[in-house]
Formats: sequence, C-alpha cells, structure tokens
Amino acid sequence: MIEYLSGKLIEKSPTKALLLCGGVGYGALITLKTYEQLPDVETEASLFVHLAVREDALTLFGFSELAERDMFLLLISVGGVGPKTGIGVLSGMGADQIRDHIATGNVAALTTLPGIGKKSAERIVLELRDKIDTVGVNEVGIVGERLDKAIVRGDALSALIELGYNRSASERAIRTALKNDVDVEQSVETLIKAALRELQR
Repeated sequence: MIEYLSGKLIEKSPTKALLLCGGVGYGALITLKTYEQLPDVETEASLFVHLAVREDALTLFGFSELAERDMFLLLISVGGVGPKTGIGVLSGMGADQIRDHIATGNVAALTTLPGIGKKSAERIVLELRDKIDTVGVNEVGIVGERLDKAIVRGDALSALIELGYNRSASERAIRTALKNDVDVEQSVETLIKAALRELQR
C-alpha cells in the first residue's frame, strides 16, 4: 500500500498535484488546504497518500498533513461516503472542524458540506462519534487505536475489491462480519477472512 510520496512537484492545482518520485510521476487528488501548503512547482514536496482501489480505477488521494489523511480514512469508512466525497468534505471544512461537529452531533453543519445530505451526515455522526478523540487532538488528530480500526476496514475493503468482489457486496460482508464478531477487526487478515466467509454464503 502506498502511504507516502516525496519528490519534485511537477504540477499543482486546487484539486490535483503531480509528484515525480524516482522517475515516476504520481498524480494525486488533493484538498484545498493541501494545495495551499504545497511549495512552488519544481521544488521538493511530500504527501501522505491513500490509494483507493476500485474495479475500474486506482486513484491516489494526497494530504499535506497526517491528521487530514486520518480524518479522510475515517470519513470513507462510513457507508455511502466515497473517496471523492471525502476529499470534497475536507476541502470544504478543516479536519478539526469536522471532528468537533461529529463530537457534538452537529448534523446541520455537516450537511453544508459538498455531497453530504442529512442521512449521510447522521450516519457520519452515528458511526464516527465514538471514534473521535473528544478530549483533545494528538499529533495525528485521532485516537490511535480507533484510527487503526478504521484503517483495517478500509484496507480490507480495498483488498476485497482488488480480489474482484463488488464494492457494495464487500461493504455488506464487512458490516455483517463485524456485527457477528467485533474481534475480527483486530487485523486486516482476520477481517478479510471473515468477510470472505460472508461473501461465500
């Protein structure tokens, strides 16, 4: 899994950055905050990244700060919130603000974000409220253990899709596996195995 890129910044726009790393150009969709923090073109830059795997595409999403990527991973762990919606949400509001709105259950504020209706906002609050550090923000912005679980779910979903399974069916299988036994979330491998059992029923 590609998680970090460092190289020469070849191009940048408010929605995309192109980094030349080891002779290979990596294009990543970015947030407005990341765009504002990128250096000038033709200078060295780095991004924390997430590789979204779909049946018809591999897409990189880049972030200047780890906290922003961590919030992105939490957002896309919610059913119905895809990576492009997640990047749009973070462009519309900072990770700290989103965190605060989730912690306080401010559904109305979340519905002002692009691609987020009332039902999506309610799901985000319901599913992420107990995964957000409501006391303070640590260096990466999210409680480590809870973030790890969100990453496990995301990696398991990506792996199932890469194995050729339908995205919606994979999401249902993961939800069912977690409902049956929350301990399968301890590692990507155990979650994938449990989801595969559900897919094969």
